[in-house]
Amino acid sequence: MQLLVIQRILGLLMIVFSSTLLPPIATGLIYGDGAVLPFVEAFVLTLITGFLLYFPVRKYKQELRLRDGFLVVVLFWTVLGVAGGLPIYLSGVYEISITDSVFESISGITTTGATVIVGIDYLPHSLLLYRQELQWLGGMGIIVLAVAVLPMLGVGGMQLFRAETPGPVKDTKLTARISETAKALWYIYLGLTVSCCLAYWAAGMSFFDAMSHSFSTVAIGGFSTHDASIGYFDSTAIQFIAMVFMLLSGVNFAIHFTAFRHRSLKPYQRDAEFRTYILVLFIVSVITIGYLQFNHTFESTTESIIEGLFQVVSIGTTTGFTTAEYYSWPGFLPVLLIYVSFIGGCSGSTGGGIKVIRILLLVKQGVRELRRLVHPNAEIAVKIGKKPMSEKVIEAVWGFFAAYFAISALMILLLMATGLDQETAFSAVAACLNNLGPGLGDVGRNFAYINDPAKWILCAAMLLGRLEIFTLLVLFTPAFWRK
Repeated sequence: MQLLVIQRILGLLMIVFSSTLLPPIATGLIYGDGAVLPFVEAFVLTLITGFLLYFPVRKYKQELRLRDGFLVVVLFWTVLGVAGGLPIYLSGVYEISITDSVFESISGITTTGATVIVGIDYLPHSLLLYRQELQWLGGMGIIVLAVAVLPMLGVGGMQLFRAETPGPVKDTKLTARISETAKALWYIYLGLTVSCCLAYWAAGMSFFDAMSHSFSTVAIGGFSTHDASIGYFDSTAIQFIAMVFMLLSGVNFAIHFTAFRHRSLKPYQRDAEFRTYILVLFIVSVITIGYLQFNHTFESTTESIIEGLFQVVSIGTTTGFTTAEYYSWPGFLPVLLIYVSFIGGCSGSTGGGIKVIRILLLVKQGVRELRRLVHPNAEIAVKIGKKPMSEKVIEAVWGFFAAYFAISALMILLLMATGLDQETAFSAVAACLNNLGPGLGDVGRNFAYINDPAKWILCAAMLLGRLEIFTLLVLFTPAFWRK
């Protein structure tokens, strides 16, 4: 383990992160909202901390090993989650506690969107922008951004990229060089954000709201500048714009890159994961709209279609925007939507959850086992599209699936031990582990009124979900630390 090299990178990343506090400072000065000082103080503290970490080991320039990459990713996301809560705590808004500040920060940077703040409409503009900015940076991953920047500073990035990129297959590169791959991803991400912002603005949002919501839409985060979320705007056009960009952001960015490079839609048509992603959302939408209409939840069929479709896309992609109190919908619908969030977005997207590709592989593996019962001696390959998948990948998917639900069960029990009821505990773990945001029961509206121990458990769930379980769990294995 190259601890001095890791310290150097962590220091550099902290210095880079301190620069993200400058836009909220500028926003505070423009709007004169009186919340500039906390961000100035947080900027200085973060910059100094990064410098103190970096300067003593600035001459240690060696290539990262894979294990070093995992440690850097976990350390940075953990440190970032705590440091990100600093300006929120210093702002003193609603006498917010340290626990709530860290929870809000980790929720933002992991693109979970679970909030503990009630009265968002009355927050200063600088703090509103900061919450949205945290999600935007976390959407693609600050580590991937650093991969594009750090090569210029003498730090290799492949190990960081492999540890950070979500999905079961992490060795595929879009371009020959990893730094160019990271830049390509960010160009797509930035292009989607700008397009989303302009569309929201044209649909009637103020420019500030349009920019803020484009950050959380493309990041599949779900934070809003209003307590009522997207429902505040009461606009069908805004809902449809949100649905389009949530759907696009839940797609593997490698497909976007390929489609753009070849100026063709065929990469979407050929991709089995994309087809499954659309099929799942379509089926759940039909069930949801039909059940809402059957129970006369809304006054008109049109309203049932719009509200049902919006919530399915929002929760299915793990964005977490709301226009209606879906947790009070009739029958099984609230639980169905929570279940859909376990599937989440595509691999290589900004979405959370288990990922569509893993679910697809699990289904195909189950079908193969059924066929083996009939033909025990047959050699049957599991294929995605026309490509056979290696047994190593399938085993990794089964391992991930088992770990995901074992951790879910453990955390539900821990939350119930803190005093939460079953419905709240189950949905809170699902919402945080899937990086979804809104839950059921006591966490349907927000997470403000649950106890502090439960919030710290859920912070761990959000980090586990963002880092896809194994990136964090591997640090607790003796083999990882063995020379």
